[in-house]
Formats: sequence, C-alpha cells, structure tokens
Amino acid sequence: MSQRKIIIDTDPGQDDAFAILFALGSPELDVVALTTVGGNVPLALTSRNALQIAELAGRSDVPVYAGCSRPMVKALKTAEYVHGPTGIDGCVLPEPTKPLQDKHAVNFLVDTLMEAPEGEITVCTLGPMTNLGMAMVMEPRIIPRIREVVLMGGGFFEGGNATPAAEFNIWVDPHAAAVVFDSGVPVTMAGIDCTYTAQMTPEWLQQLRALGTRSAIEAANMADFYRQYGSHKFPTEARPIHDACVTGYLLAPELYEQKQCNVTIELMSPETIGMTVVDWWHVTGRRKNCNVLRRIDADGFFALMLERFGNLP
Repeated sequence: MSQRKIIIDTDPGQDDAFAILFALGSPELDVVALTTVGGNVPLALTSRNALQIAELAGRSDVPVYAGCSRPMVKALKTAEYVHGPTGIDGCVLPEPTKPLQDKHAVNFLVDTLMEAPEGEITVCTLGPMTNLGMAMVMEPRIIPRIREVVLMGGGFFEGGNATPAAEFNIWVDPHAAAVVFDSGVPVTMAGIDCTYTAQMTPEWLQQLRALGTRSAIEAANMADFYRQYGSHKFPTEARPIHDACVTGYLLAPELYEQKQCNVTIELMSPETIGMTVVDWWHVTGRRKNCNVLRRIDADGFFALMLERFGNLP
C-alpha cells in the first residue's frame, strides 16, 4: 500500500488532537511532520501540545517544528474560552521525550516541498494558515509542488463561529488564507457547514473510552471537556469535532458531499473580515478554486475514526 505523505499544520486544540491521532492511527497516511502555529492558544503551548500528542500516540519519531507566533497582519486572538488555558484541557498527556526541531516551520515547509517530488506532499492545515501563507510568499516555487491543501476552516451557510460572518481559523489570519486560496494550489475546505454535520455523541465517546488504551481514554477525556463549550448553540449533547474531518476526508472522501466552487476571503470590511465567500451557484463565473465539503456521512466517519483509534497505544 502506498502511503499518502502529509504535513499537519496545527494549533492544538482538542479537535486538532483528534485529527492528529486519527492520522497517526491510519496506515494509509505517512505523517512527515507536525508544524505549529499560534491560534487556539499561543505558539509555545500549541508546540508543546503537538509534542505531547505525538508522544501519546507512541510516535515521538514524528518531528515537530514551531512556526509563526502571530498572524501576517492582525494581532493574534486565541480561544482559551473554548479549549482551556493549555489548549487541550481535560486530559493528562505524557511529557515529551523529544524536543522541538531547531528549524522554523516556514523554512521546513519550503525546504521539504522543494526537495520532495512534485505532487507528493499534501499540506493539512488545522488552524490559522499563517505558516503555509508565509511559505508561499517566501518561496512561490513550492505552490505547484503541493499535491493538495486540505483545511479545516471557513463556512458559509452556517455563518461564522468567531464572528457572525467568520469561522475562527480563517478569521485569525484571513490574509494568510487569501494567499493560499488565491495561489492556484488545489484546495479542499472542510468548513463548519461540513463539520457541524458530524457530531460526537455521548454514546460514541463511551465506545471510544471502551477501547481501553491510553490514547482512547485521554482523547475521550479531552472530548468531554470540549463538549462543555457550545451548549448554548447545539440542541443535544452531541458536539462537532471539527479538525478530525480533515483526516476523514483524506481516508474516505466518498463520505463527503463535495462541490467545486469559487471561494474568496473577505479582507476589507471590519464586520465580515475572515468570511469565506462561497460562490455555491457559480454566479460570478470566477475560477472554481476550492473543493467545498458540505456534509458528512456521520455514521461512516465515526466508525472509521473508532477503528483507527484502535491502532493506537
């Protein structure tokens, strides 16, 4: 079986942790590295969290590169109100046995994409797209070398979750997102329109915990903390696990309703900055630059994730 090589750019985050563990438990995916960015919490914490998640999965061999501590233009806005002060509150994670790599994540992205065969590496962004946007600005020759960018971010039909118009990851660094969306690289977007259609239920979390492994138990613990947020928004006890939808797409794209659309990033209006404007009906005639994921077969998605968590220690 040929593995799909991926770099996961992340700001862990409980849902980032699920996405990373899901990937590390999937033999079809070769996780080349984790790169970290300031987002859900500041960079020092997202970097430590990434090291601990790799350790939890028994994969301290996966290198972690710290990247940009703040967005391209805006000041950093974090989300401890969702994720807790550490970014992944609710669980006890092992201490890292490996340090962060010395190289900056942006330099790592540039070097790795330039050295790898064209079209070999997929970049998965689970947080603000600062590192990838900066890498594209620093070395535009990487753009045609990327197989695909698969991101969790944006939304359209559900509005936003950071502002009325904007989803958090895009809102934190809309300028970086605009660089990526305008680059010409193949982009697949798992926005909140999509992620809201796959929600963890208490029953599924019981199944996860019943696997009995440390990875499964601590993932369930962090999910229980994460589920406490958003109770005012969702009518049941089920909650979306946003970033894991990226891993699910890489493994089983047939579980997703998809449509090629033009997507632009709003940068000008203080009311709507960070909005992903999806031309669902192709009324502008602009180039369709994004594969927009709209809905998920939730049963298939959660069955697959449970199976892959079973591969972790």
